[in-house]
Amino acid sequence: MEPFVNLFGPVDALLAPFVEYVILALVLLNLVTRQLAHRHQVAQASDGADAVDRYLPHVASNVLLVLGAFYYLTITHHAGMVFAILTVGLFVTDFFEFESRNVEARNDMGLERPKGAIVASLLVLSYAAYQSLFWLVAGPFGTVV
Repeated sequence: MEPFVNLFGPVDALLAPFVEYVILALVLLNLVTRQLAHRHQVAQASDGADAVDRYLPHVASNVLLVLGAFYYLTITHHAGMVFAILTVGLFVTDFFEFESRNVEARNDMGLERPKGAIVASLLVLSYAAYQSLFWLVAGPFGTVV
């Protein structure tokens, strides 16, 4: 019996063996675009409060990460559910962090780093790394446990 439900046919045949690595790459891409988005918004805030807008590559990486999490949910149910909850939490945190950047720009304050979203993304990164890179520590972990 196969360990996953073959819901998407050929996509599952090609992507399912590597989905953890794809998810890890998406999380790392999201971290990079988060940094670029912050730089972009700081530069926009110097032009005025109304100039601050969402950074399109970061929005795209957020959407890809959420879609990847839901796809992972169809492959492995338990790990996919945990990852989907963490990713949706990251998405919501990112939404509110952008709104707080808008408030800071309107009040002529310096734009802070999105601390909540950074912590949430590091939590998502740690779980994605655990799922995809556990084979690196499986031997020593098995002897201890």
